[in-house]
Amino acid sequence: MENKNKYPINKPEAEWREELGEKRYHILREKGTEFPRTGEYNLTFEDGTYACGACHTPLFESNSKFESSCGWPSFDDAIEGAVEYIKDTTHGMMRTEILCSNCGSHLGHVFNDGPTETGQRFCINSLSLDFQKQ
Repeated sequence: MENKNKYPINKPEAEWREELGEKRYHILREKGTEFPRTGEYNLTFEDGTYACGACHTPLFESNSKFESSCGWPSFDDAIEGAVEYIKDTTHGMMRTEILCSNCGSHLGHVFNDGPTETGQRFCINSLSLDFQKQ
């Protein structure tokens, strides 16, 4: 993980792996991606808060979630200060990666093609999230 020592929550990768299990560890700590339309929260639209699946920091409010038809949970805004933005040029693309600002875990990417007034589409892996119903 990039600059992992700068985060308030900093654990050895072996500890993260044990706590998260293989699938979540792959997404959150190894920057993996779920297959589209397979995630638990893709079509969840209940009131509540979406938190980091690793450290449980609140990241997104349900009122910012929308159906984007991209296959992953999509939000038009993050809770202020909850995410970190990193330039990502992997796979021959220019993207902005989203990390939890509390533990540095990978959440997904943000794009400037959102349908709301923010113009943003945070495309997030369900395995990167825990939903706390209101």
